[in-house]
Amino acid sequence: MSEAHPELASAGRRHRRPLTIAFVLVLGFMVVEVATAFWTGSLALLSDAGHMATDAIGLGMALAAIVVAEKSSTEGTRTYGLYRLEILAALANAILLLVVALYVLYEAIVRLQDPPEILAGPMLVVAVAGLVVNVISWRLLRPGAAESINVRGAYLEVIADLIGSVGVIAAALLVGLTGWTYADPLFAAAIGLFILPRAWQLARQALHILVQAAPTDLDLEKLHADLQAIPDVLDVHDLHVWTLTSDMDVATVHLMTAEDTDPHPVLDEARALLRDRYGITHATLQVEPETHHGCAEVNW
Repeated sequence: MSEAHPELASAGRRHRRPLTIAFVLVLGFMVVEVATAFWTGSLALLSDAGHMATDAIGLGMALAAIVVAEKSSTEGTRTYGLYRLEILAALANAILLLVVALYVLYEAIVRLQDPPEILAGPMLVVAVAGLVVNVISWRLLRPGAAESINVRGAYLEVIADLIGSVGVIAAALLVGLTGWTYADPLFAAAIGLFILPRAWQLARQALHILVQAAPTDLDLEKLHADLQAIPDVLDVHDLHVWTLTSDMDVATVHLMTAEDTDPHPVLDEARALLRDRYGITHATLQVEPETHHGCAEVNW
């Protein structure tokens, strides 16, 4: 990372090691689950395997985004590096989740009309093993989910897959103990319905950042008033705040002062206010005298 902006530290990269471990676990077990799903004829297990495949892809993209962001430079045309790749990876994860959920729901409707025979024993064994893998991955990713939307995307997928594994276990027990094969597509549909709203929420969060909307937890009117209250500040305009990537908000603003005002104290207090009250450590501030003209002419 360039020394030009040392405060721009990716939240995701602090959790690279647990992401790597979770990726290896999920990828390895996904192969076992896919093979067993076709062998047993279980849609519930196949849906869980498909979801685990998206877990592996999502974890892989999350890792790739972190690695590329670490190696990217802020020199040349990439003045902010490649930190946005974390957000793009999160959006891709959400789209994958939506596709898998819709496919499972469609296949469940088809199978409810004519449920096939299912081998409940192998299905149960693999489902229990899958639950163990998901619990381990969940514990590994939980700390990073609070800091990085990229890690949060992988974390949400693992949670959904964990609950899916519980559903597959329940379906296997019902089929094995009662012979009621309808349990398999019904639990598969339940897994799909569980995934949909969480995938949609993740997609909305990623899109909110990509369109450079202000952070949802930031009161722009209060921030404007606080900046206006700084001594010698006569007017505040062109205030923009957006999220560059997880845990990394950015701001730009123009502060108008009296013509004979020393701009240094104003600049220092404004930067301290943004940092201490709002957690914005990277801000571009323009301090301009009231006799300056031209800003009001910008209309976009």
